[in-house]
Amino acid sequence: MTKQTSTAKVELRGVKKRFGNKVVLDGVDLKLEHGQSLVVIGGSGTGKSVMIKCVLGIIRPDEGEIYVDGKEVTRLSGRARDAMLKKFGMLFQAAALFDSLPVWENVAFGLIQGRGMGRKQAREIAVETLGKVGLGPEVAKLSPAELSGGMQKRVGLARAIASDPEIIFFDEPTTGLDPIMADVINDLIVSTVDRLGVSALSITHDMVSARKIADRIAMLYQGKIVWDGPTEEIDKSGNEYVEQFIHGRAEGPIKMEVRK
Repeated sequence: MTKQTSTAKVELRGVKKRFGNKVVLDGVDLKLEHGQSLVVIGGSGTGKSVMIKCVLGIIRPDEGEIYVDGKEVTRLSGRARDAMLKKFGMLFQAAALFDSLPVWENVAFGLIQGRGMGRKQAREIAVETLGKVGLGPEVAKLSPAELSGGMQKRVGLARAIASDPEIIFFDEPTTGLDPIMADVINDLIVSTVDRLGVSALSITHDMVSARKIADRIAMLYQGKIVWDGPTEEIDKSGNEYVEQFIHGRAEGPIKMEVRK
């Protein structure tokens, strides 16, 4: 029987994951509320991507529970997991477009492969969705190799929203972009989340992006959430880990592993 819990859109309770002797997640507690834009910050290798993969069922946690819309999904498989995943859209760090497919098929991939939609209808939706991220219909027939990094990110965002998800995950959405294009992508994320009324969880180490797109920010360090609060309170968090991270200081409680 499926457990019922809070009304949070996504909730992690005591989630733990290790790979061999390396502890990556060490009891993560986190909630994404309905219609909220939550950003999880933290340095490279702190487990942000592993956390997302646990929610999506790509990686199974060693301990803890994960809920989506109040239903425990930690160990779902088969059709039950497929049904749960239809609630999600995902913008991958490097856009992760299929080189062998034209742009429109990349955008429509989930519609065709996941939902069995006819190619004509899927193409129409893809072109319409590209328009929502500022790309004209002429882009639809291009290959990913013909696009700039910023355009690839836009196509990735179009793919993430094409199937009308309830929840969108953004994995380092501004990585590899110049500051101006990064701001364009941030604006698109904000407008997309507002327009669609979705719940969004982003992971990043870019504080400019985090401040712009987040209602709430949480910091992950050594497998735990060490601070969680409204975006406007982060500069007065009083948390030494947060203070060091947001100001980019080498000195502080966060120790970077440097091989000599």
